[in-house]
Amino acid sequence: MEAITLNPALLQKLASKTAIITGAAGGIGSETARLFVAHGANVVIADLAQTRPAAEKVIASLSDPSRAIFVPANTLDWEQMKALYKTAIERFGSVEVVVANAGVMEGHPVLDADRVDETGDPVEPKEAYRVIDINVKGTLNTLLLALHYMKDNAPAADGSRGSIVLVSSVSGYFGGTGVVGYVTSKHGITGLLRSSQVEAAKRNVRINAIAPFVTPSAMSAGFAKEYVSRGLEANTPEGVATAIADIAMDETRRGDCFMTCGKIIREMESSLKRITGVWLGNDAAETMAKAGSFFTDIGGYVLPKLAAISEANNSS
Repeated sequence: MEAITLNPALLQKLASKTAIITGAAGGIGSETARLFVAHGANVVIADLAQTRPAAEKVIASLSDPSRAIFVPANTLDWEQMKALYKTAIERFGSVEVVVANAGVMEGHPVLDADRVDETGDPVEPKEAYRVIDINVKGTLNTLLLALHYMKDNAPAADGSRGSIVLVSSVSGYFGGTGVVGYVTSKHGITGLLRSSQVEAAKRNVRINAIAPFVTPSAMSAGFAKEYVSRGLEANTPEGVATAIADIAMDETRRGDCFMTCGKIIREMESSLKRITGVWLGNDAAETMAKAGSFFTDIGGYVLPKLAAISEANNSS
């Protein structure tokens, strides 16, 4: 497992960059905005329209409020998200960094099969649907638009035209808490990190992720005080923001994910790749490697034309 020591010098690379940060009216997002502006970046704080008072309070607290704007945007609304990117480019000229931070957690147990309606039937898990929509679909929208609008950026020293950081969670690798909607969605972010690398390479955009462990926030309010009182290792929003900045500005990082747990920071993806043979057995690992080479040779996975997808496309 690769232990990570954050490099403070990387923060200097934020100067004059423009970053879009979703879900930035509070928590990790707002601390990331503060850190970026403090080191000379322009920041577009994106969040739901009703968060405007909180977002404006964040902007007023910045070391240079003139470097930040608030743009109301629901990550699930394609038109609002397009407008977000266009507004950022109109105001600051380009977007070099995107932090896909917006995310939520359910407020009821998703698999509570004893939760029934007035007829005695199980309650449809609409809350879980919403969690998966925001955390996965919203992140997908943010990522796809970033890839599109970064294509016109001048290349950096390493040839990259932009840097995208997906905010996952330790729940994107482990799922023992039983928080079904959230854990499922964060595993989706891990899949998005991995599956996006082919297109990222084509466009010279770096896509990495951050996987915070317990971080005091609205999501952990029900247990955070007791957790910390027991002396258990925990993040601070400021610490996670620093890790986001580090992986965003480190030109050597492509397809990596930093797990952050207070002072403990580990890189997850390359470490998993190194132990694939131990995990699956060398024969299975070699078979999968050969299959990967095959798909590279033929230009990528050949996509099917499924009736269910065709019908969906025709109805949209």
